[in-house]
Formats: sequence, structure tokens, C-alpha cells
Amino acid sequence: MLRKVFFLNRKILKEEYRMDRLFIFDTTLRDGEQVPGCQLNTVEKIQVAKALESLGVDIIEAGFPVSSPGDFNSVVEISKAVTWPVICALTRGVEKDIDVAAEALRYARHKRIHTGIGTSECHIRYKFNSTPEEILERAVAATRYAKKYVEDVEFYCEDAGRTDNEYLARVVEAVIKAGATVVNIPDTTGYCLPSEFGEKINYLMEHVDGIDKAIISTHCHNDLGMATANTMAGIANGARQVEVTINGIGERAGNTSLEEVAMILKCHKYLGIETHINTRKIYSTSRMVSSLMNMPVQPNKAIVGRNAFAHSSGIHQDGVLKNVQTYEIMDPKDVGIDDSSIVLTARSGRAALKHRLHMLGVEMEQDKLDTVYQDFLKLADRKKDIGDDDILMLTGERRKAAHRIKLEYLQVTSGVGVLSVASVCLNIAGEKFEAAASGNGPVDAAIKAVKMIIHRQMTIQEFLIQAIDKGSDDVGKVHMQVAYDGNVYYGFAANTDIIAASVEAFIDAINKFVK
Repeated sequence: MLRKVFFLNRKILKEEYRMDRLFIFDTTLRDGEQVPGCQLNTVEKIQVAKALESLGVDIIEAGFPVSSPGDFNSVVEISKAVTWPVICALTRGVEKDIDVAAEALRYARHKRIHTGIGTSECHIRYKFNSTPEEILERAVAATRYAKKYVEDVEFYCEDAGRTDNEYLARVVEAVIKAGATVVNIPDTTGYCLPSEFGEKINYLMEHVDGIDKAIISTHCHNDLGMATANTMAGIANGARQVEVTINGIGERAGNTSLEEVAMILKCHKYLGIETHINTRKIYSTSRMVSSLMNMPVQPNKAIVGRNAFAHSSGIHQDGVLKNVQTYEIMDPKDVGIDDSSIVLTARSGRAALKHRLHMLGVEMEQDKLDTVYQDFLKLADRKKDIGDDDILMLTGERRKAAHRIKLEYLQVTSGVGVLSVASVCLNIAGEKFEAAASGNGPVDAAIKAVKMIIHRQMTIQEFLIQAIDKGSDDVGKVHMQVAYDGNVYYGFAANTDIIAASVEAFIDAINKFVK
């Protein structure tokens, strides 16, 4: 029966609501910030809020104003800094909380108070030591009180996932009649199965009088790893707002990921549901939130993880190199990632090795490639990470000797309180050219000097430094990714002087496109 309801609703969505609108309610700054060790100051919260506005979220839950002076101030300042999204403040179903939230929202152009109370038997009995009827009265009173301050009132039924559907419908109907414009149905503990949560939303849509006067929202947690699945089941059964966070951060195992919902709807266009999310800004927003909150994104995280568009299996690599759609259902550029990555491991095939050699500017006949591939497999069995320098050593290419551009000399002046200045001399096809430049550190100064000689519009996209040995006199290797004329070129160098290695890696990349 549940499966029939789900597919029936999906058919309705497809045929009748092709251009239906889903509102994205981001709670990164409230639920997401409750994660231990992820607290942000007001300046950082404003930075995130502006990024969320640029991303295209509809509602930003900016904080819980009554909880602390810092949270109150953050809601005030975010309200001043953000223009288009609705700014939402969370409260308990308590008059003092609502008073403080209304005061914090005084500068918001579009404001919402998010109030509510627990509705499950567990919350009613143990958290509130109350009765269902008393909780119903408190829910209505809180909604009416918030309505005195703002037109847009959202009511949350905490632990709705474990709330009896009949009682939940009574609460939802009552708060809508009291003026709630949005009713939030949270799976607070992440307990529900997708079929159960979908049925719960469907039950409300069919049994609540006046349900058309409010938007039903989902707020799913990931305790059992089903937050996104439950959210999608809610959407399929009529929910038109989803409460999400960047990278899925949040209490315990986290919340539904904004990026996952946005890309599911983008990939499954037949659902006919649209958001205002600019998906090409997903990756940059993810990186910013991860950095500010000091919370790394797991490598295998859907959409934004380091391995989300990486391929290491030889079969997969061969397929992707022939046609990317063989193993990718999304274009990396749609989420703001430049391209897929072919990761070389012992499982990689000849196609992947040939592709990497081509990216490094090395072309070879099939018989030589076969020989190098066998050496590559032996090395890959011994070494966990195969880098560009490893590949180049295997090929035996004397690339620097054949370079058209060579570094003749490099002199750098740098220190604390001293402007960094670099003098560079390049040998280009036997002719020497010199330049000097200042910069933000010795490497920046040296790179600028090289650019002054080359006269090309180049952008360094990636710059990695790694120690080969251990100790103060160790050899450092530099990998550099340089964009030029719509293409990406890779450079590598190793030197005990890391500044020299950086310049040589830059020149190595330039030699790939300067003939």
C-alpha cells in the first residue's frame, strides 16, 4: 500500500506539477552550528549567510536568539547583511523566546519566526510531563503569539517522525488555523524509513482540513543514514519545503544535505520540481563551510566529497575516458568542480596511464607504453599514492633537457617585515630574458617575474607541496596545475629549495603549451 501511494504521488507530480516549486530552508547556521567544535563568530556567520544567498537558498535559519547573546547578535547582523532570503529565528513555544526572536529580526527585510513543541508520546510524557491536549493548546498559543509579530510563522512538531499520525494531523490542523504559514514535520531522531515518512506526509495531505493554506516542510536527521531518502519521500508525497544543511552537518549524524537534494532534482527532471539553487556554486560553498567550521568533508561524500568524481578502477577509467556518461550521472561542472579525476592505482589500466602521460605532455608508442605499464603495476603494488613524478620517473623522459624554456637563475629577497622581491632569468630557445617583481611572499614574487617574461594569461589552479624525505634539508616536490586558453596543464619539480621547485614546476607546466 505504501509503495502504491508513493508511485501514485510521483505520477501526480510528473503530470500535474511539472513546474512545481520547492523551497530550500538552510539551517547550517543553526542546526549545523550545534555540532561540537563547529561554532562560528558573527563575522564568519555573515560570510556563510552571504554565500547561501548567492547559492540561491530561500530561507536562512540564522540562529536561536534566546540561547545566547552571541546568537542574538548574529541574527541581527545577518538580517542587516542579507537581502533576498527570508531570515528565520528559532524559538521554543515560549513567549519570552518569541519576544527575543522578534527583536533579533527587527532589521530583516523578510522575517520568519520558527516556533514549536514536541508532539511524540515520548516527548509529551518524559520531556514535558504533560498530556496531548495540553500540548495541543500550547502549540496553538505559541503560533498565535508569534503571529502578533510576523506574518510568516513556521511551526515545528518536534519528533514528528515518532508521533502518531492521527494526533499529528490534529496538531497540524490546529496550528494552521492559528495562523501558521509553514508546518515543519521533523524526523528529529532519524528513526523513520522512507516509506513510513512518505506515508506520514501523505496522511497529513489527505486528512488535515486547510492543508492548502500552509506549506508542509521536512526536517530529516541522518541517524540511520536515511535523511535524504526520507526527504525525497516527503517531497514525493507533497512537502514543498526541505530543511537542509551544507555538507549534511548537524546534530549527531547530521541533517539532510542541501547538495544531495538539489542534485537529485536536477538529475531527475521528470519529477518536475524546481529549486532556485545555483548548483555551480555548491562546491565552493561546501569548501567554505568545511573550512570555517573546521569539519572536513568525508572523501566519499556524495556530490562534494574528494572522490565523488574520481575513478581508480581500470574498467571505470576506460569507460569514462571513452564517454564520461558510462560512470557519471552528473557533470562535475554542474556542482562547480572543473573535471573528473583519474586516480592511478594498481587497479588502473593502460588507458588511464596513457591519459595521465598525455596530461603531463608525454606521448609514446604502444610498445613502450606496455613496458612502462608493467613497471607501473609493480610500483603501484608497493606504493599507495602514485604521483606525477613517479610516472615521469617510470617513463625515463629527460623532459627538462628538451624544454624550450629553462630556469637560468633565481634570486629572492624575503623576510619578516621585508617586501619579498625575486629576480628571474629564463633561457628561451637559447636567448636569455630577465625580470624582477615583488609579491606576497617569495614564491608569489618569483611567479610574477616569470609571468612578466612569458606574457601569457595563465592561472594557477592548484599548488601542492610535499616533502620527499624527512628533516630540515629534505627534498620538496611541487605539483602545479595551470590553466591557459581553456585547457589545464600540469607541472612538476623537486628541489631542496622549495621556492626554486615552485618556479620550476610553473615553468614545467608552461613548456606544455609554449612551443
